[in-house]
Amino acid sequence: MPIPSSVAPAVRPASPAREILRLAVPAFGALIAEPLFLLADSAIVGHLGVAQLAGVGLASAVLHTAVGLMIFLAYSTTPAVARAMGHGQLGKALAAGRDGVWLALLLGIVLAVAGFWAAEPLVMLMGAEGDVRMFAVDYLRWSMPGLVAMLLIFAGTGVLRGLQDTKTPLVVATAGFTLNILLNLWLVYGLGLSVAGSAIGTSAAQWAMAAVYLVMVQRNAARHSVSLLPHWKGIRALTRVGSWLMLRTLSLRIAILATVFVVTGQGAVNLAAHQLAMTIFSFLAFALDALAIAAQALIGKELGASNPANARRLTRTMIRWGIGFGAVTGALLAIAAPWAGVLFTADADVRSALTYALWILAAGQPIAGYVFVLDGVLIGAGDARYLALAGVANLAFYAPLLAAVAAAGGSGPAGLAWLWAAFAVGYMAARAVTLGLRARSDRWMVLGSP
Repeated sequence: MPIPSSVAPAVRPASPAREILRLAVPAFGALIAEPLFLLADSAIVGHLGVAQLAGVGLASAVLHTAVGLMIFLAYSTTPAVARAMGHGQLGKALAAGRDGVWLALLLGIVLAVAGFWAAEPLVMLMGAEGDVRMFAVDYLRWSMPGLVAMLLIFAGTGVLRGLQDTKTPLVVATAGFTLNILLNLWLVYGLGLSVAGSAIGTSAAQWAMAAVYLVMVQRNAARHSVSLLPHWKGIRALTRVGSWLMLRTLSLRIAILATVFVVTGQGAVNLAAHQLAMTIFSFLAFALDALAIAAQALIGKELGASNPANARRLTRTMIRWGIGFGAVTGALLAIAAPWAGVLFTADADVRSALTYALWILAAGQPIAGYVFVLDGVLIGAGDARYLALAGVANLAFYAPLLAAVAAAGGSGPAGLAWLWAAFAVGYMAARAVTLGLRARSDRWMVLGSP
């Protein structure tokens, strides 16, 4: 695919709103591809039984820890490519993308092999027993081939975002989601492969998406005479930035895994309901992250072109939009909460617990909108070190809240509601404070300048 003319450094949109929408609207569709995979998996597996759904929920938490830690492959590639584009260095931009793809492939292979052999010990560590443990191990092991593909998708998507192209990832994500549903229905119900069939279908769909990105990167590199061989200096540079972003993401994943650990002690019903609530949270988070992706690409480009005033103006606009969008999604979720469980399970107890969790999640959506936008702004500026240190501080704030919920020993809808209050309101508020303080300064704009 040729580089779109719209990414030429000389082009300037008519208004900040138009430029944000040009990137954020198609990014929304592409970003929710993975949550849609999980929603489809949850809906298909949920009708097999509570143990199957709980097992997939536990395995998904472990799997997303590995995938989430590797999100830096997109988050470090996007601003690197965008800053080079803003500075008028197309060859450097494509080379950064190429190095990101190579790094994704190497890390993916290592993690997939390790994950296959460590699946059972990891599930046991999370406290699962009996059928829940068996289904969790099956899902995790059959998901390992798709892990490599997901990392390649991260890197390939990061390249296109940096080139100010979010439309192509939307097309790829839509096709991948459709293929995922068809394969999962066939493998789970047609061939009777249970949760393993769901994981196999998702892995196959992810590899089809990754193949598309690999072809695009290869064609753009060939068209602009950029070698496909890795440049180890470039890979090391991405790794340095990525190490801070990995620490930032690690703090987020520890918070999520610790939450799963607490809810596992509340029983299979709450664990199943939590899996559904967390899947919906991921869906909404990725939807809000559409603005964050626009922030990464636009802030990186503006700072690369030495336009800090434009970067500040775009940031103010996206903050307003993030809070507003969070309020709208929260209101819609609050209305839909009592009926959402019917889509995923026939178990009345799971549906009841899910309703309370979703009401709490809905209340925290405006805070989440603010958090995700500022997260994207600081990533686009290359402020990875601050994000990492702030993430550790936020985790330190959340740990006592989570410990208090665990000590209370609650169960049923009330126990799950308190757990989600700690996560969706308390933890998100801590993130809002640390990110907001940084955004008010000018330090992050200096870091993002060429």
